[in-house]
Amino acid sequence: MDFAIVGAMLPTDQLQPIAVAADELGYASFAIADHVVDLETLATPYPYEEDGSRRWDSTCEWPDPWVLVGALSAVTTRLTFFTSIYVAALRSPYLVAKSVGTAAVLSGGRVRLGVGVGWCREEFDLLGQEFAIRGRSTDEGLDLVRALWENEWVEGDGPLFPTPRLTMSPRPAAKVPILVGGMSEVALRRAARYDGWIGDVSSTEDAIGYATRLRDLRADLGIEEKATVIAALDDAILPEQFAAAETGGVTDVMTMPWLYYYGRSATLDQKLDGMQRFARDVLIPLNG
Repeated sequence: MDFAIVGAMLPTDQLQPIAVAADELGYASFAIADHVVDLETLATPYPYEEDGSRRWDSTCEWPDPWVLVGALSAVTTRLTFFTSIYVAALRSPYLVAKSVGTAAVLSGGRVRLGVGVGWCREEFDLLGQEFAIRGRSTDEGLDLVRALWENEWVEGDGPLFPTPRLTMSPRPAAKVPILVGGMSEVALRRAARYDGWIGDVSSTEDAIGYATRLRDLRADLGIEEKATVIAALDDAILPEQFAAAETGGVTDVMTMPWLYYYGRSATLDQKLDGMQRFARDVLIPLNG
């Protein structure tokens, strides 16, 4: 079982020391959130809370994910990075390919692209993108992104992104895995076509259900390769509980370990101590 430190909604100046500690303590990865802006007033409800309210307030910081990967990869040696979740359809696929590809090169291949179609209509409107076609834009855009990473020359006649013959460099030396976020059947079907799935906070039972559904969808597509399944479990505390999730198909768990020991108001020192205690209490007994 791999564990990912969640960097969302943390002060930007705490991210580097937390990433360095994660690298040293044996955590596998670092999850980075994405918002370009945070509008004061929204008509669009946040889909992951029953009342539609956001989990953060206006003081929350949202550093650019790929600038952050460049900075954090420079001070770590083995930690990998993934976005949870990057709204690719808010941007041109050429810019997505350039930013993510450059981060992959600079980090020595320690990057996975976690994408979602997005939920905030107002953010799409502000950035000049069509909310109604974000699913189609994501699909065609990701195909183009992967082509730009894997080929010296690319051209295509896609309806949304017609591409004259062109080249883009630097290109990643190895495959950049694409993971898809979202709890809907549509999201799971999209994830099945790529390299894995990223969920939201859920019970172990629900996470195993998503993993099972993803495995079935991939089997229907004739894909035998095991998919990555990343979840944030709200009912697992002990090593044996995480082991049960792994047996059920969950490959990675996103966590803020300090919450177990100090709660949401933890200082930086308490966060670092919480990470160390969780490594002692869970990572080492579970993984050795």
